[in-house]
Amino acid sequence: MNKNDREFLVRKIRTQYTEKEHSALDKLKALDTKVKRPASIFAYVFGSISALIMGSGMSLVMTDIAEKVGIGHPMLYGIVIGVIGMLMAIVNFPLYQSILSARRKKYADQIIALSDQIVNQSR
Repeated sequence: MNKNDREFLVRKIRTQYTEKEHSALDKLKALDTKVKRPASIFAYVFGSISALIMGSGMSLVMTDIAEKVGIGHPMLYGIVIGVIGMLMAIVNFPLYQSILSARRKKYADQIIALSDQIVNQSR
């Protein structure tokens, strides 16, 4: 390891143990995350649930699980359950967009004020 590599490594480790000053840019990033995270979490969870529901319907149609469980007419129930899962998956993105849009409106004033402050400081 040469001297530059060693020096870089030392600085990298040292920064982990020094207190970091919180700047306006850090606050802006935190606000941006605060806006986007709930919508993303909802989309991932709702999408996963809809995929599981759709898969359950498909498995009723394609396997003999329904017979073992004692469900009569598995084709009908499987198609209905699968379509419900598909509809949920289709609606997932518009729901994500609406949640994100509502949160952007809620925090827009704070983010714009903070970003203006950062831009004016750098001039």
